[in-house]
Amino acid sequence: MSKKIIYFAYGSNMNTEIIRSESRVPSAKTIGRARLLNKLMVCNKESKDGSSKANLVDSPGDIVWGVLYEINSSEIGVLDRVEGGYRRTTLEVLNDSDDTINAEVYISTIVTTDLPYDCYKKLILEGARKHQLPNDYLEYLEQLPSKADPHKRQCNFI
Repeated sequence: MSKKIIYFAYGSNMNTEIIRSESRVPSAKTIGRARLLNKLMVCNKESKDGSSKANLVDSPGDIVWGVLYEINSSEIGVLDRVEGGYRRTTLEVLNDSDDTINAEVYISTIVTTDLPYDCYKKLILEGARKHQLPNDYLEYLEQLPSKADPHKRQCNFI
């Protein structure tokens, strides 16, 4: 039996269709929602497509909500490659029962002032809604600035 890894998704990977796609982690099993204390989710990770992607920054008193997945350890290398430009680290998150869980999280130091594309923001919101993240957090995500894709691509992250 393959060893399992707990992964905390806070960006587009909260969208289950994306994380479970053949090009990512088909073994991903949703555990539930969780929160990461003293961090803020921002879209400032530089992307090759002229936009930005979700990232975490230190922010005392803030909370990042996300989704916990259990994945086969044999697929972590694929996720590392897909999440290029991020560094994987282990952080403590809290589940809905306030249990502390060590989870793999991706954070980048390669930042930009570019905005995310509207379609990327939509993927984040779809995942957040599907996993019933708190309403005040959904409101935070909804107010994140974004921009239209000048190339009119469809944000094919899957």
